[in-house]
Amino acid sequence: MDAFLVSGPCRVSGELAVSGAKNAALPDIAAALLSERPVSLDRLPAVADIRTMKKLLSGMGVTVSGEAPGTVTLDASRIVSTEAPYDLVRTMRASILVLGPLLARFGEARVSLPGGCAIGVRPVDLHIMAFEAMGARIAVEKGYITAHVSRVGPGRGRLTGAAVRFPQVTVTGTENVMLAATLARGVTTIENAAREPEIVDLAALLVSMGARISGAGSATIVVEGIEALPGSLVPHAVLADRIEAGTYATAAAITGGDVTLRGAREEDLPAFVAALRAAGVDVSTTDTGLRVSRTGPLRPVDVETAPHPGYPTDLQAQWMALMTQAEGTSRVVETIFENRFLHAAELVRLGASVRVEGHTAFVTGPTRLEGATVTASDLRASAALVLAALVAEGETLVRRIYHLDRGYAAMEEKLSSLGARVARVPG
Repeated sequence: MDAFLVSGPCRVSGELAVSGAKNAALPDIAAALLSERPVSLDRLPAVADIRTMKKLLSGMGVTVSGEAPGTVTLDASRIVSTEAPYDLVRTMRASILVLGPLLARFGEARVSLPGGCAIGVRPVDLHIMAFEAMGARIAVEKGYITAHVSRVGPGRGRLTGAAVRFPQVTVTGTENVMLAATLARGVTTIENAAREPEIVDLAALLVSMGARISGAGSATIVVEGIEALPGSLVPHAVLADRIEAGTYATAAAITGGDVTLRGAREEDLPAFVAALRAAGVDVSTTDTGLRVSRTGPLRPVDVETAPHPGYPTDLQAQWMALMTQAEGTSRVVETIFENRFLHAAELVRLGASVRVEGHTAFVTGPTRLEGATVTASDLRASAALVLAALVAEGETLVRRIYHLDRGYAAMEEKLSSLGARVARVPG
């Protein structure tokens, strides 16, 4: 099992190209199941979750050619299975996204309950509620979701358009219903829809494939179902990863560095960029992306996670690491996942002053961090520990970085290119 050995403190500077977004690429890959025509995707990130998703579709009969970050083409013209087995699904919650396309095109699916990071319950009940409203019959038994659409007349059963209102915002739920609704009979309206940039990216891909979708990026999305998606001959470029961009922006901020992030967009991270500026970090738009730098002291800034355009939960752990170097006490409130402060104890091992009370963490700084052995609990916690290690005195060993490899492409190489001392070692 690999680990990162980080030697600090350091200051990062230079220019970095932001990878394609994992959280956009995964539903984009699932969308290939909807069409008999090949779907080509550019700028897929070379991360473990993408490899798992490609393997999952290959097992269903999808022909996958090309490697990330180059052009990858998926041909789902000859599907041999509508099952997503446990062995592949257990490490990745986004695997639930094959349920909608399989139901829509084939009228049936059997998908293992998904896994992922240990940051709290991620219920699939909202997905099930939506698909039942669209006419699917669903049972959850022996760790699998089994779904089918009753056939009326000849041919496969088809989902029926419906009014779906989510009681709480769900990104994967919104994506799953969008995917399924493209081939449903009639019109589907998704209310209280997620508004993340990844939703807009998926809609753009589906429209290029022939789908009829309006309202993506707003709280109400309307999908007019059609009989079949003709597909697109033009490769779809996955949008830049705003969470990766935010992570490396935090690296510049915590080390007092100066980094230009090619491909990053301020409109994808409005609350995060506002928090950085409030903390005394300079953020400016360039011709190619965002430039992030800091020369003065860090000020404490409170953040509270919320659905987009609020502060992203996927940048909460990184913010906690940053606030260990701010002059005063800040509050970090987690409202999305109930178990997403596991990194706090590991930051304390490095010398941070963090007190957790329920869904709120109080961080007092600046504290002198010292290198130690720490263990990552999830994907974003891994990134937070690496960020803290950049300013810690001496060597820090960050264990269990297989979490990090699920969502960050070659982080040790990217940080090293900016002047950090990070090496991948057995651990």
